[in-house]
Amino acid sequence: MDAILARSRPLKQALVDFVLDAEGELAVALERYSAEQLARSQQPDQHQQALVIDRFVIEGMVENQTPIDLFLAEAEDLSESDQKLLKSWQQSFVGLFAVTAKLPDGFELMNWLTAKPYTVKPNDPAVLEEMQRFKLGEILLTQIAPITETYWTFSAPWKAMGNLGKPKLAVAIGNFKQNYKESLYSDAPELLEEAWRSVERYHQDFLDFFGSDAITLPGYQLGKKIAEFQDVLTKKQLAEAGIDESKSLADLAAEAGMDEAEIEEAAATMGADAKAVSTMLKSKETAAKMVTPKIDLPPELKKAENVTVLAHPRWGQMFLPTYTQFETLLQAEDWQSVPGAEKLVRKYLDDATINAFIWHRLAEARPVALENVLRSVLDRPTFDLKADLDALLQQHKKPLQPELPEIASVPLHLHDLFQEALKEVSKTKPKEKEGQKAKKGFQR
Repeated sequence: MDAILARSRPLKQALVDFVLDAEGELAVALERYSAEQLARSQQPDQHQQALVIDRFVIEGMVENQTPIDLFLAEAEDLSESDQKLLKSWQQSFVGLFAVTAKLPDGFELMNWLTAKPYTVKPNDPAVLEEMQRFKLGEILLTQIAPITETYWTFSAPWKAMGNLGKPKLAVAIGNFKQNYKESLYSDAPELLEEAWRSVERYHQDFLDFFGSDAITLPGYQLGKKIAEFQDVLTKKQLAEAGIDESKSLADLAAEAGMDEAEIEEAAATMGADAKAVSTMLKSKETAAKMVTPKIDLPPELKKAENVTVLAHPRWGQMFLPTYTQFETLLQAEDWQSVPGAEKLVRKYLDDATINAFIWHRLAEARPVALENVLRSVLDRPTFDLKADLDALLQQHKKPLQPELPEIASVPLHLHDLFQEALKEVSKTKPKEKEGQKAKKGFQR
């Protein structure tokens, strides 16, 4: 084992001990971070709880300083190489990795979320021996930290999830996105930028179709308009991909040189129903209709008298069945005379789906009225909307900055899924067209 790899183990333990033994602001920050992270999962397991400490060491902040910064400031006896190694650990990240090769002293891994490869070596011989049971394709949820420019080490407990098929892998990625949002593109800032650009493009498409960043329609009518909007987007995407939307799926398959048996075999690999696929192939519906999933609003929105949709290039789209009621409350001369007014205000404070953007929009439209309402509901006569609103939102666990919206990570279209499945089951990979670039990031 390299000397620097061996040194990383006691150095990491010293860093963790420093964090766990800390008092004051660092201890408070750890407690708050742990509560916030574990609250994201309905049933956090032991691995998640153990991983929180290692994640806080990297992601935690105390007055614009990380725990590593604080440790470096206090540990005066560290060598120059120790300090350099600790500073490099600021690049550590959590990922969902696939084992692509086994090495005598470690593994070749691929971060499934970004397709980036890593050489990772355990810094504990006992751990290396335990991990020898891993097979190629094994999925690991863990955190890795750089040791040199050429390899990394495991810097947190790992969770082995087995060799997952695509359906189960999709579930694992969905769970990862929910529990580790900050780590979705940790090692690929270019993909993060592209994901945010996709949100902006979707917002512009929304404006082009609806003509406004705020619309209010009866639930059933909104459902129809959203379906129309999705149809427009699908036709636009098919055109950009050079696919003739007037052709059926069977026609497109025939042009690609695939017969029904091959497609059904690929579908079976993906966990799809072969009979359903056969029915789709025999259908005369066009590619646009076949690719477009049916869009259904949740029952509570579909049945709502009115639903307001607010759109923003960073926050995405928000569907609110009670927004007009809140506006009515703010417009009333005596807001307390409005039935259910206080209950609605408290719901907007406690409901995680009512984000900071919604509150800021209400504050901009009716600042005086909103301030008076909050003074009464909170029993804070001196509440100042400009000075106190953001602190109030943070108190109710509402981030002031947007997280990447769901629309930035829409699943691939049906034809893309078939292509990916065929690569797995075909004996020879299809040749890519000359000049065709590999797709990166998430697609709609």
